[in-house]
Amino acid sequence: SLSKLQLKTGDLDPRLFSRLRHLQKLDLSDNLLDKFPSSLTLPDLRVLNCNNNKLEDVTALKQFPLLEELTYENNVYLTLNDDYKVMFLLQNLRLLNGKDITKLANHVRCVNSRKLTSKVTAHWKKFFSDQLPEKYTAEQVKSIKKKFLKSVQTNVVYGPSSLSEFTRWRVKMIAEEFLAHSLGLELNSDTEPEEKTDENEEESTESPREAAEDVAQVGDFSSYISNVTVTPSKRKRNHSKSSPGNKRSKTQANTEEEAAEDVSAEPLHFLQCHSKGNSREDFKTQLWSCVFEPVLDSGARKDPIVSSSRTVATCGGESVCLIDCETGTVLKKYKVATEEFFSVAWTTLTMVISDSRKKAHNILAAAGRRGIVKLIHVAADFCYGEIKAHKKPIATVCFSPTQETHLFTASYDKRIALWDIGIPDCDYNFKASQLLVLETASIPLRIALVPTCPEQYLLAGCEDGCFAWNIKLDKGQKSRPFEAIFQFPGQESMTTSHRVDGLAFLNDDVVVSKSSKPGCIYLWSWSKSFDAKGKGCQRTMSAVILAELEWSTTDMSYLTLSTCPAKEYVFCGDEKGSVWMYNLSNYTTAWGSPKGKRSERRISPTQILKWPELRVNGEQPPEILVNNVVADPAFTYLVVLTSVNITAIWKKS
Repeated sequence: SLSKLQLKTGDLDPRLFSRLRHLQKLDLSDNLLDKFPSSLTLPDLRVLNCNNNKLEDVTALKQFPLLEELTYENNVYLTLNDDYKVMFLLQNLRLLNGKDITKLANHVRCVNSRKLTSKVTAHWKKFFSDQLPEKYTAEQVKSIKKKFLKSVQTNVVYGPSSLSEFTRWRVKMIAEEFLAHSLGLELNSDTEPEEKTDENEEESTESPREAAEDVAQVGDFSSYISNVTVTPSKRKRNHSKSSPGNKRSKTQANTEEEAAEDVSAEPLHFLQCHSKGNSREDFKTQLWSCVFEPVLDSGARKDPIVSSSRTVATCGGESVCLIDCETGTVLKKYKVATEEFFSVAWTTLTMVISDSRKKAHNILAAAGRRGIVKLIHVAADFCYGEIKAHKKPIATVCFSPTQETHLFTASYDKRIALWDIGIPDCDYNFKASQLLVLETASIPLRIALVPTCPEQYLLAGCEDGCFAWNIKLDKGQKSRPFEAIFQFPGQESMTTSHRVDGLAFLNDDVVVSKSSKPGCIYLWSWSKSFDAKGKGCQRTMSAVILAELEWSTTDMSYLTLSTCPAKEYVFCGDEKGSVWMYNLSNYTTAWGSPKGKRSERRISPTQILKWPELRVNGEQPPEILVNNVVADPAFTYLVVLTSVNITAIWKKS
């Protein structure tokens, strides 16, 4: 028994354990293990207890082939998929977490494997068998193997979606065995790594020079530059699926004369800097989130009007990039090969890094599909830590404007968590702690803290409505249900049930949200809608609508909006690559009056920036979704993130 000894993975010394040739029972419960070393051996081990640890992966347990009883309850990162993996890997396993799994395990090993093998074989015969010539080179074999493994893991499905990770894992295994044995393709796997524990995680922070070379390799279309024309005219509809992109670096776009059209912004750069595996052919990586870096010297974090940064962090696919909007230079690039980043957020921490002097430093938090928050000290090119925040993907993150170490993470596990990320010491040691969990009825997509009381109320746009929580920390309750759900005008009557995929504050009181019906963005009053004096949780409140903004009639979801409070602007992209801009400075005074007069008519956009007519080698790009569009606080630059791995940067004229 090695229970309750605060053991970490590094404490399990293979040199010692491999001498325990006859050990049959091992109790490692109530420790801090995050994985098993792969060479403990223990050839006679029959019973293993790993309850109450931090295990993230079970595949290393295959080294104990005689294991009959296994328990690993209360390891929060293990899922049903891991149960199925151990049932397949351990042929003698009878009891898993106290339950007899003999019958189910036989099904997994025999029936499941037979079905998947049949599907994998059929997939090869239908799509790949005629692609390999009679005499083939090692390079051809390598190429077709890579394509086949990727295709088969994507297209072969079996069983419930809750087991999709296990199915992909088995399909890859079966496909590799099939290629090796049936076709004699004995090659080491060089395919994209699936999600693994940190030991196998490729993680890098690149210098400006490396990042610049990386982008040049990905999207250096210098040979095309003379053939690229950019005009702010209307695009023709085009339903092609792939898109040639182009990188513009330190080069003004070749803009044709703008005739009578009023263009208040001009395109500066088009960057392809989030490509998977640095592939210049990648026009599928979705770009999701961008946020401008706070300016340290002028205290811009507290007063964005004072000064504005021209450096923006963007995320999508496996990477986070730091871009200089003026020059189009990718200053830094941070990659995790097994991640898909969905959200980034900045905070400024006062840290002691060297010389025992305290200094303000900008820290970037990045999160996504793996449910892990990466903490990056950008100036030092260093990812100094991570927080395993959720078991499911994180949709969005944001920092408190008043408590610089307080980070909110909203996840597909239908929870919004508040974390204190702590302040790292001179050796980058830090301690993160969870302060609060907000329970949501559906997946939270966007979150916003109420500007007048950011330590008391949080607003969230979710898959099934718009909700508010009391987040005051002096209340004893750590896990809280929502306090209010807001009703909006529906197609026929007031409704609470709708997807809210856009949410931001225009000023201290006016909320902008996009949801319940196509072609419409609502502006509504927080103070007039939310009854703070009412008692009880889960109350329904009607949103007091101030105005409606005219927007695209698309029913496409997740094209989010943003605001520039200092300039009283709202921005929202559409399904055609255009950016709808609304200058609302003429309306806010009337909305802020005690009567809060509603604008009767829908407000048309002040301007629609059309996606420029990019012609690369004479080809026009296809339709492009604008997933996000963000302006810096002074509205000098506009950063447009697309569904085709292109970041467009506009500059206000």
